[in-house]
Amino acid sequence: MISKKSLSECFVYITLPRETTSVTAGRFVLAVDRTGIPLGQFVYGRKYLASKSAIEIDPVELKLDPRTYETTRIGGVFGALRDAGPDHWGRRIIEKHSGKTQLGELDYLLLSPDDRAGAIGFGIGKEPPAPKRKFNQTIQLAALQRVAHELLQEEISEPDHTAVQIQELTMLGTSLGGGRPKAVVEDDIGLWVAKFSRPDDRWNNPRVEYAMLELARKCGINAARSRIETVGKNEVLLVHRFDRERTSLGYSRARMISGLTLLRADEVQQPSKPWSYISMVEELRRIVAEPKKDAAELFRRMCFNALISNLDDHPRNHALIAMDKEWKLSPAYDLTPSPVISLDQRDLAMVCGDIGRFANAKNLLTQSSRFLLNKQEAESIVSEMTDQIRTTWYSVIRSAGVSEKDAATIKGAFVYEGFNY
Repeated sequence: MISKKSLSECFVYITLPRETTSVTAGRFVLAVDRTGIPLGQFVYGRKYLASKSAIEIDPVELKLDPRTYETTRIGGVFGALRDAGPDHWGRRIIEKHSGKTQLGELDYLLLSPDDRAGAIGFGIGKEPPAPKRKFNQTIQLAALQRVAHELLQEEISEPDHTAVQIQELTMLGTSLGGGRPKAVVEDDIGLWVAKFSRPDDRWNNPRVEYAMLELARKCGINAARSRIETVGKNEVLLVHRFDRERTSLGYSRARMISGLTLLRADEVQQPSKPWSYISMVEELRRIVAEPKKDAAELFRRMCFNALISNLDDHPRNHALIAMDKEWKLSPAYDLTPSPVISLDQRDLAMVCGDIGRFANAKNLLTQSSRFLLNKQEAESIVSEMTDQIRTTWYSVIRSAGVSEKDAATIKGAFVYEGFNY
Protein backbone atom coordinates (compact mmCIF):
# COMPACT_ATOMS: atom_id res chain seq x y z
CA MET A 1 0.00 0.00 0.00
CA ILE A 2 1.23 3.50 -0.82
CA SER A 3 2.13 5.69 2.12
CA LYS A 4 -0.29 8.54 2.83
CA LYS A 5 2.57 10.72 4.08
CA SER A 6 3.34 11.97 0.61
CA LEU A 7 4.68 15.24 -0.71
CA SER A 8 2.77 14.95 -3.96
CA GLU A 9 1.01 12.46 -6.15
CA CYS A 10 -0.54 12.08 -9.58
CA PHE A 11 -2.29 9.55 -11.76
CA VAL A 12 -0.40 7.88 -14.59
CA TYR A 13 -2.27 7.40 -17.86
CA ILE A 14 -1.36 5.09 -20.73
CA THR A 15 -2.44 4.82 -24.34
CA LEU A 16 -2.89 1.12 -25.10
CA PRO A 17 -1.56 -0.38 -28.36
CA ARG A 18 -3.34 0.86 -31.49
CA GLU A 19 -5.65 3.09 -29.42
CA THR A 20 -5.75 6.90 -29.56
CA THR A 21 -7.19 7.67 -26.14
CA SER A 22 -5.70 7.03 -22.70
CA VAL A 23 -6.81 5.02 -19.71
CA THR A 24 -5.65 5.31 -16.11
CA ALA A 25 -2.90 2.81 -15.39
CA GLY A 26 -2.08 3.64 -11.78
CA ARG A 27 -0.98 6.17 -9.21
CA PHE A 28 2.46 7.65 -8.55
CA VAL A 29 3.39 9.16 -5.19
CA LEU A 30 6.54 11.11 -4.45
CA ALA A 31 7.25 10.88 -0.72
CA VAL A 32 10.34 10.82 1.50
CA ASP A 33 11.78 7.89 3.41
CA ARG A 34 12.79 8.00 7.07
CA THR A 35 16.16 9.54 6.23
CA GLY A 36 14.66 12.32 4.13
CA ILE A 37 15.60 10.79 0.75
CA PRO A 38 12.95 11.18 -2.01
CA LEU A 39 10.99 7.95 -2.36
CA GLY A 40 8.88 7.22 -5.42
CA GLN A 41 6.02 4.74 -5.14
CA PHE A 42 3.82 3.39 -7.93
CA VAL A 43 0.90 1.00 -7.90
CA TYR A 44 -1.26 -0.17 -10.81
CA GLY A 45 -5.00 0.40 -10.41
CA ARG A 46 -7.22 -2.62 -9.71
CA LYS A 47 -9.49 -1.79 -12.63
CA TYR A 48 -6.51 -1.56 -14.95
CA LEU A 49 -5.03 -4.86 -13.76
CA ALA A 50 -8.39 -6.55 -14.30
CA SER A 51 -8.51 -5.46 -17.93
CA LYS A 52 -7.54 -8.06 -20.54
CA SER A 53 -5.84 -5.34 -22.57
CA ALA A 54 -3.61 -4.12 -19.71
CA ILE A 55 0.10 -3.92 -20.55
CA GLU A 56 3.19 -3.08 -18.51
CA ILE A 57 4.41 0.51 -18.48
CA ASP A 58 7.94 -0.79 -18.88
CA PRO A 59 9.57 -4.23 -18.73
CA VAL A 60 12.33 -3.20 -16.32
CA GLU A 61 10.99 -1.50 -13.19
CA LEU A 62 7.21 -1.45 -13.57
CA LYS A 63 6.09 -4.87 -14.72
CA LEU A 64 2.39 -5.67 -14.62
CA ASP A 65 1.88 -6.69 -10.98
CA PRO A 66 -0.37 -5.60 -8.07
CA ARG A 67 2.60 -4.89 -5.79
CA THR A 68 3.68 -1.38 -4.73
CA TYR A 69 6.89 -0.46 -6.53
CA GLU A 70 9.43 1.81 -4.86
CA THR A 71 12.55 3.68 -5.99
CA THR A 72 14.97 6.25 -4.59
CA ARG A 73 16.84 6.76 -7.87
CA ILE A 74 16.56 9.92 -9.97
CA GLY A 75 14.95 11.91 -7.18
CA GLY A 76 12.38 9.19 -6.56
CA VAL A 77 11.09 9.10 -10.14
CA PHE A 78 10.93 5.75 -11.93
CA GLY A 79 12.96 5.68 -15.13
CA ALA A 80 9.99 5.15 -17.45
CA LEU A 81 8.16 8.10 -15.88
CA ARG A 82 11.24 10.31 -16.15
CA ASP A 83 11.59 9.29 -19.82
CA ALA A 84 8.12 10.73 -20.41
CA GLY A 85 9.06 13.98 -18.68
CA PRO A 86 10.76 17.04 -20.14
CA ASP A 87 14.43 17.14 -21.12
CA HIS A 88 16.82 19.99 -20.30
CA TRP A 89 15.29 22.23 -22.96
CA GLY A 90 11.78 21.36 -21.83
CA ARG A 91 12.57 22.10 -18.21
CA ARG A 92 13.93 25.49 -19.24
CA ILE A 93 10.63 26.29 -20.98
CA ILE A 94 8.51 25.09 -18.06
CA GLU A 95 10.55 27.17 -15.61
CA LYS A 96 10.26 30.25 -17.81
CA HIS A 97 6.54 29.74 -18.34
CA SER A 98 5.86 29.19 -14.63
CA GLY A 99 8.15 32.01 -13.53
CA LYS A 100 9.92 29.64 -11.13
CA THR A 101 13.39 28.10 -11.16
CA GLN A 102 12.80 25.74 -8.25
CA LEU A 103 10.28 23.12 -9.28
CA GLY A 104 9.79 19.59 -7.98
CA GLU A 105 10.11 16.51 -10.16
CA LEU A 106 6.36 16.02 -10.14
CA ASP A 107 5.85 19.62 -11.28
CA TYR A 108 7.87 18.93 -14.43
CA LEU A 109 5.78 15.84 -15.20
CA LEU A 110 2.46 17.59 -14.65
CA LEU A 111 3.38 20.83 -16.44
CA SER A 112 4.62 19.14 -19.62
CA PRO A 113 2.29 19.51 -22.61
CA ASP A 114 1.00 16.49 -24.49
CA ASP A 115 4.03 16.19 -26.78
CA ARG A 116 5.85 13.87 -24.38
CA ALA A 117 7.74 10.81 -25.62
CA GLY A 118 6.12 7.40 -25.40
CA ALA A 119 2.62 6.33 -24.43
CA ILE A 120 2.18 7.58 -20.86
CA GLY A 121 0.92 10.84 -19.42
CA PHE A 122 0.24 12.41 -16.03
CA GLY A 123 -2.57 14.30 -14.34
CA ILE A 124 -4.30 15.03 -11.08
CA GLY A 125 -7.66 13.72 -12.27
CA LYS A 126 -8.57 10.08 -11.82
CA GLU A 127 -9.75 9.98 -15.42
CA PRO A 128 -7.37 11.09 -18.21
CA PRO A 129 -8.17 14.23 -20.21
CA ALA A 130 -9.08 14.04 -23.88
CA PRO A 131 -6.02 13.68 -26.14
CA LYS A 132 -4.58 16.78 -27.76
CA ARG A 133 -5.83 17.07 -31.33
CA LYS A 134 -4.07 20.24 -32.42
CA PHE A 135 -0.35 20.55 -33.06
CA ASN A 136 1.89 23.28 -34.45
CA GLN A 137 2.01 23.03 -38.22
CA THR A 138 5.18 22.98 -40.30
CA ILE A 139 4.13 26.33 -41.78
CA GLN A 140 4.67 27.79 -38.28
CA LEU A 141 8.37 26.90 -38.22
CA ALA A 142 9.49 30.52 -38.62
CA ALA A 143 7.50 31.62 -35.57
CA LEU A 144 8.67 28.61 -33.56
CA GLN A 145 12.28 29.28 -34.48
CA ARG A 146 11.98 32.94 -33.46
CA VAL A 147 10.66 32.04 -30.01
CA ALA A 148 13.36 29.41 -29.54
CA HIS A 149 16.12 31.83 -30.55
CA GLU A 150 14.83 34.54 -28.23
CA LEU A 151 14.80 32.12 -25.31
CA LEU A 152 18.30 30.92 -26.21
CA GLN A 153 19.56 34.47 -26.42
CA GLU A 154 18.40 35.04 -22.87
CA GLU A 155 20.15 31.84 -21.79
CA ILE A 156 23.41 32.90 -23.43
CA SER A 157 23.50 36.61 -22.54
CA GLU A 158 21.03 36.57 -19.60
CA PRO A 159 20.01 40.17 -19.03
CA ASP A 160 16.67 40.66 -20.78
CA HIS A 161 14.02 38.48 -19.18
CA THR A 162 11.20 40.00 -21.22
CA ALA A 163 12.45 38.97 -24.65
CA VAL A 164 10.15 35.96 -24.88
CA GLN A 165 6.44 36.51 -24.39
CA ILE A 166 5.21 33.96 -21.84
CA GLN A 167 2.21 32.88 -23.93
CA GLU A 168 4.48 32.08 -26.87
CA LEU A 169 6.44 29.50 -24.86
CA THR A 170 3.55 27.06 -25.14
CA MET A 171 4.39 26.77 -28.83
CA LEU A 172 7.63 24.98 -28.04
CA GLY A 173 8.02 21.30 -27.23
CA THR A 174 9.34 20.07 -23.89
CA SER A 175 10.33 16.45 -24.35
CA LEU A 176 12.05 13.92 -26.62
CA GLY A 177 15.64 14.01 -25.53
CA GLY A 178 18.56 16.38 -25.61
CA GLY A 179 19.09 20.00 -24.76
CA ARG A 180 18.73 21.53 -28.23
CA PRO A 181 15.82 23.90 -28.97
CA LYS A 182 12.96 22.02 -30.53
CA ALA A 183 9.21 21.81 -31.09
CA VAL A 184 6.75 19.16 -32.25
CA VAL A 185 5.14 19.98 -35.59
CA GLU A 186 2.62 18.29 -37.85
CA ASP A 187 2.18 17.94 -41.61
CA ASP A 188 0.24 15.64 -43.94
CA ILE A 189 2.54 12.73 -43.09
CA GLY A 190 2.42 12.96 -39.31
CA LEU A 191 4.37 14.37 -36.39
CA TRP A 192 7.98 15.56 -36.49
CA VAL A 193 10.45 16.90 -33.96
CA ALA A 194 11.73 20.21 -35.33
CA LYS A 195 15.30 20.79 -34.09
CA PHE A 196 16.58 24.35 -34.44
CA SER A 197 20.08 25.75 -34.60
CA ARG A 198 21.66 27.63 -31.69
CA PRO A 199 23.40 31.02 -32.02
CA ASP A 200 26.53 29.48 -30.51
CA ASP A 201 26.70 26.44 -32.83
CA ARG A 202 30.14 25.82 -34.31
CA TRP A 203 28.61 24.57 -37.57
CA ASN A 204 25.22 24.15 -39.24
CA ASN A 205 24.01 21.58 -36.72
CA PRO A 206 20.69 20.70 -38.43
CA ARG A 207 22.50 19.93 -41.70
CA VAL A 208 25.26 17.93 -40.02
CA GLU A 209 22.87 15.87 -37.91
CA TYR A 210 20.76 15.18 -40.99
CA ALA A 211 23.93 14.05 -42.80
CA MET A 212 24.86 11.71 -39.92
CA LEU A 213 21.46 10.02 -40.11
CA GLU A 214 22.02 9.53 -43.85
CA LEU A 215 25.54 8.20 -43.28
CA ALA A 216 24.22 5.80 -40.62
CA ARG A 217 21.74 4.40 -43.13
CA LYS A 218 24.59 3.74 -45.57
CA CYS A 219 26.25 1.76 -42.79
CA GLY A 220 23.22 -0.52 -42.46
CA ILE A 221 21.77 1.22 -39.40
CA ASN A 222 18.05 1.74 -38.89
CA ALA A 223 18.08 5.54 -38.51
CA ALA A 224 15.12 7.83 -37.91
CA ARG A 225 13.58 9.47 -40.99
CA SER A 226 14.48 13.11 -41.34
CA ARG A 227 14.50 16.08 -43.68
CA ILE A 228 15.67 19.69 -43.77
CA GLU A 229 13.37 22.71 -44.00
CA THR A 230 14.77 26.14 -44.81
CA VAL A 231 13.21 28.97 -42.81
CA GLY A 232 14.48 32.40 -43.79
CA LYS A 233 18.24 32.35 -43.35
CA ASN A 234 18.12 29.34 -41.03
CA GLU A 235 17.60 25.64 -41.48
CA VAL A 236 15.58 23.28 -39.33
CA LEU A 237 16.01 19.52 -38.98
CA LEU A 238 12.74 17.58 -38.92
CA VAL A 239 12.98 14.10 -37.38
CA HIS A 240 9.94 11.88 -37.82
CA ARG A 241 8.43 10.72 -34.53
CA PHE A 242 8.82 6.95 -34.46
CA ASP A 243 6.73 6.73 -31.26
CA ARG A 244 3.58 7.92 -33.04
CA GLU A 245 1.46 6.51 -35.88
CA ARG A 246 -1.23 8.53 -37.57
CA THR A 247 -4.71 6.99 -37.84
CA SER A 248 -8.12 8.25 -38.92
CA LEU A 249 -8.99 8.78 -35.23
CA GLY A 250 -5.77 10.47 -34.14
CA TYR A 251 -2.33 9.23 -33.13
CA SER A 252 -1.57 5.84 -31.64
CA ARG A 253 1.46 5.79 -29.37
CA ALA A 254 4.37 3.46 -28.75
CA ARG A 255 5.61 2.85 -25.25
CA MET A 256 9.18 4.04 -24.97
CA ILE A 257 11.98 3.70 -22.44
CA SER A 258 15.50 5.11 -22.66
CA GLY A 259 18.74 3.19 -22.36
CA LEU A 260 19.11 4.85 -18.97
CA THR A 261 15.96 3.11 -17.75
CA LEU A 262 17.06 -0.15 -19.34
CA LEU A 263 20.30 0.05 -17.35
CA ARG A 264 18.54 1.14 -14.15
CA ALA A 265 21.16 3.88 -14.10
CA ASP A 266 21.35 7.38 -12.68
CA GLU A 267 21.30 10.60 -14.71
CA VAL A 268 24.93 11.23 -13.72
CA GLN A 269 27.34 8.38 -14.39
CA GLN A 270 28.54 6.71 -11.19
CA PRO A 271 32.17 5.46 -10.96
CA SER A 272 30.93 2.29 -9.28
CA LYS A 273 28.38 1.64 -12.02
CA PRO A 274 29.51 3.15 -15.33
CA TRP A 275 27.17 3.34 -18.30
CA SER A 276 27.92 0.40 -20.56
CA TYR A 277 26.99 -0.91 -24.00
CA ILE A 278 27.88 -4.36 -22.70
CA SER A 279 25.36 -4.13 -19.88
CA MET A 280 22.83 -2.52 -22.21
CA VAL A 281 22.93 -5.37 -24.73
CA GLU A 282 22.60 -7.93 -21.92
CA GLU A 283 19.44 -6.20 -20.69
CA LEU A 284 18.14 -5.64 -24.21
CA ARG A 285 18.44 -9.34 -25.06
CA ARG A 286 16.13 -10.24 -22.16
CA ILE A 287 13.39 -7.90 -23.31
CA VAL A 288 13.17 -7.50 -27.09
CA ALA A 289 11.27 -9.84 -29.39
CA GLU A 290 14.25 -10.37 -31.72
CA PRO A 291 17.41 -10.43 -29.57
CA LYS A 292 19.88 -11.38 -32.31
CA LYS A 293 18.65 -8.69 -34.69
CA ASP A 294 18.59 -5.89 -32.11
CA ALA A 295 21.87 -6.91 -30.46
CA ALA A 296 23.67 -6.75 -33.82
CA GLU A 297 22.02 -3.41 -34.52
CA LEU A 298 23.27 -2.01 -31.21
CA PHE A 299 26.78 -3.23 -32.06
CA ARG A 300 26.62 -1.34 -35.37
CA ARG A 301 25.54 1.84 -33.58
CA MET A 302 28.35 1.50 -31.05
CA CYS A 303 30.85 1.15 -33.91
CA PHE A 304 29.29 4.05 -35.82
CA ASN A 305 29.55 6.34 -32.79
CA ALA A 306 33.22 5.43 -32.44
CA LEU A 307 33.88 6.00 -36.15
CA ILE A 308 32.28 9.48 -36.23
CA SER A 309 33.52 10.44 -32.75
CA ASN A 310 30.01 10.79 -31.39
CA LEU A 311 31.17 11.20 -27.81
CA ASP A 312 27.68 12.16 -26.60
CA ASP A 313 26.29 8.63 -27.00
CA HIS A 314 24.91 8.51 -23.45
CA PRO A 315 22.09 6.09 -22.52
CA ARG A 316 19.33 8.65 -23.12
CA ASN A 317 20.33 8.67 -26.79
CA HIS A 318 19.23 5.03 -27.07
CA ALA A 319 15.70 3.74 -26.63
CA LEU A 320 13.37 0.76 -26.80
CA ILE A 321 9.85 1.13 -28.16
CA ALA A 322 6.72 -1.03 -28.27
CA MET A 323 3.96 -0.01 -30.66
CA ASP A 324 2.22 -3.28 -29.82
CA LYS A 325 3.04 -5.66 -26.95
CA GLU A 326 6.56 -6.59 -28.07
CA TRP A 327 9.60 -4.39 -27.48
CA LYS A 328 12.35 -3.54 -29.97
CA LEU A 329 15.26 -1.15 -30.40
CA SER A 330 14.05 2.23 -31.65
CA PRO A 331 15.49 3.85 -34.79
CA ALA A 332 18.79 5.64 -34.17
CA TYR A 333 18.66 9.37 -33.38
CA ASP A 334 20.83 12.20 -31.98
CA LEU A 335 23.96 11.29 -33.95
CA THR A 336 26.50 14.10 -33.84
CA PRO A 337 30.26 14.15 -34.59
CA SER A 338 32.81 15.65 -32.19
CA PRO A 339 36.05 16.74 -33.93
CA VAL A 340 38.11 16.81 -30.74
CA ILE A 341 41.86 17.48 -30.82
CA SER A 342 43.17 14.13 -29.56
CA LEU A 343 44.29 11.76 -32.32
CA ASP A 344 45.46 8.94 -30.06
CA GLN A 345 42.43 8.22 -27.91
CA ARG A 346 38.81 9.24 -27.83
CA ASP A 347 36.32 7.84 -25.35
CA LEU A 348 32.65 7.14 -25.90
CA ALA A 349 30.19 8.02 -23.15
CA MET A 350 29.68 4.32 -22.38
CA VAL A 351 31.96 1.33 -21.82
CA CYS A 352 32.35 -0.45 -25.15
CA GLY A 353 34.90 -3.20 -24.42
CA ASP A 354 37.57 -4.62 -22.15
CA ILE A 355 39.51 -1.32 -22.24
CA GLY A 356 36.56 0.70 -20.99
CA ARG A 357 35.23 3.56 -23.12
CA PHE A 358 38.16 3.63 -25.61
CA ALA A 359 36.69 4.18 -29.11
CA ASN A 360 39.04 1.71 -30.71
CA ALA A 361 38.37 -1.12 -33.18
CA LYS A 362 40.09 -3.85 -31.13
CA ASN A 363 38.31 -2.71 -27.98
CA LEU A 364 34.93 -2.84 -29.72
CA LEU A 365 35.61 -6.45 -30.74
CA THR A 366 36.53 -7.70 -27.27
CA GLN A 367 32.91 -8.19 -26.19
CA SER A 368 31.30 -8.91 -29.58
CA SER A 369 29.93 -12.26 -28.38
CA ARG A 370 27.67 -10.37 -25.96
CA PHE A 371 26.05 -8.88 -29.07
CA LEU A 372 25.40 -12.44 -30.34
CA LEU A 373 28.03 -12.08 -33.06
CA ASN A 374 30.84 -14.52 -33.78
CA LYS A 375 34.35 -13.17 -34.28
CA GLN A 376 34.15 -13.18 -38.08
CA GLU A 377 30.76 -11.41 -38.14
CA ALA A 378 31.94 -8.68 -35.76
CA GLU A 379 35.22 -8.13 -37.59
CA SER A 380 33.35 -7.88 -40.88
CA ILE A 381 30.97 -5.24 -39.50
CA VAL A 382 33.84 -3.13 -38.13
CA SER A 383 35.85 -3.44 -41.35
CA GLU A 384 32.94 -2.65 -43.67
CA MET A 385 31.76 0.32 -41.62
CA THR A 386 35.30 1.70 -41.35
CA ASP A 387 35.71 1.56 -45.15
CA GLN A 388 32.24 2.97 -45.74
CA ILE A 389 32.76 5.98 -43.50
CA ARG A 390 36.36 6.64 -44.54
CA THR A 391 35.48 6.66 -48.25
CA THR A 392 32.01 8.25 -48.24
CA TRP A 393 31.67 10.62 -45.27
CA TYR A 394 32.64 13.65 -47.35
CA SER A 395 30.38 12.91 -50.33
CA VAL A 396 27.46 12.06 -48.02
CA ILE A 397 27.63 15.25 -45.99
CA ARG A 398 28.18 17.43 -49.06
CA SER A 399 25.18 15.77 -50.75
CA ALA A 400 23.22 16.51 -47.59
CA GLY A 401 23.98 20.21 -48.05
CA VAL A 402 26.77 20.64 -45.50
CA SER A 403 29.03 23.51 -46.59
CA GLU A 404 32.69 23.09 -47.54
CA LYS A 405 33.64 25.16 -44.49
CA ASP A 406 31.64 22.98 -42.11
CA ALA A 407 32.97 19.82 -43.77
CA ALA A 408 36.52 21.02 -43.04
CA THR A 409 35.56 21.81 -39.43
CA ILE A 410 34.23 18.32 -38.67
CA LYS A 411 36.68 16.37 -40.85
CA GLY A 412 38.73 15.21 -37.86
CA ALA A 413 35.75 13.38 -36.36
CA PHE A 414 35.75 10.58 -38.93
CA VAL A 415 37.89 7.45 -38.46
CA TYR A 416 40.42 9.23 -36.25
CA GLU A 417 43.93 7.73 -36.06
CA GLY A 418 43.49 6.06 -32.67
CA PHE A 419 40.55 4.02 -33.90
CA ASN A 420 42.88 1.53 -35.59
CA TYR A 421 45.64 1.43 -32.96
